[in-house]
Amino acid sequence: MERKEERSLLRDRLKERRRKIQETHEAALNILEAEEREVQPPQINGKLRSFALRVPTQIQKCSGIVIFGRRIRSLVFTTDIATIRNVDADAVLAVYPYTPQQIITEALVHSADIPIFAGVGGGLTQGKRVVNLATFAEMQGASGVVVNSPTKNEVIHELADTIDIPIIVTAVSAEGIDERVKSGAAIINVAAGSQTPEVVAAIRKQFPELPIIATGGPTDESLEQTIAAGANAIVWTPPSPGEVFKEIMAAYRKGEAHP
Repeated sequence: MERKEERSLLRDRLKERRRKIQETHEAALNILEAEEREVQPPQINGKLRSFALRVPTQIQKCSGIVIFGRRIRSLVFTTDIATIRNVDADAVLAVYPYTPQQIITEALVHSADIPIFAGVGGGLTQGKRVVNLATFAEMQGASGVVVNSPTKNEVIHELADTIDIPIIVTAVSAEGIDERVKSGAAIINVAAGSQTPEVVAAIRKQFPELPIIATGGPTDESLEQTIAAGANAIVWTPPSPGEVFKEIMAAYRKGEAHP
């Protein structure tokens, strides 16, 4: 009698174990199917705001970089407020070829509805001024600061000791990245022209977990190569307002409606 009860209990346990294994297997399949299925979220656009700049859809293949709880896959390379307010990029890479000014960062942060990563020097502007500009940028609400490739490691180290937002260091080659990381670089921004995919791949080989953003290049092919090389996020250069206006004005001259 006791042996029969033991067999019955064993059968019940085996049955329960099989049920749990099956449930786990089904749950894993559901997760896998959900990840493989490209679910397009519903989109809502206004009548007037439907005319806007769209970043290349290939950028969605990037893993992104989660910064303060927000995933960043695309960064628009501009300081034009009208462009910033009419683009679907995740963030702004606000660097420009002049010495950084506090009032420019303030205007961008106050005008944008997406995170601003503000350029604070590293080329023409060096030393303590870079640290001061970065401090101001953090106080004004920037989500991160960007320094150019000539920036000395000592300055990066001082930045890391001073501010509590990510330091993005621009790189034009794969050399010296370990020292950049040791000094306090949180993200590497690869801007190596036509060699960008190769530089990204070289850095990714050295640092499998290092966040990398990179310029996507002028073509779909260069963009795909940069993503495949290991870039977590892509910097996209939008057309200038003049280029956008060119098509609009061509239509107006023909008496046609807004394209």
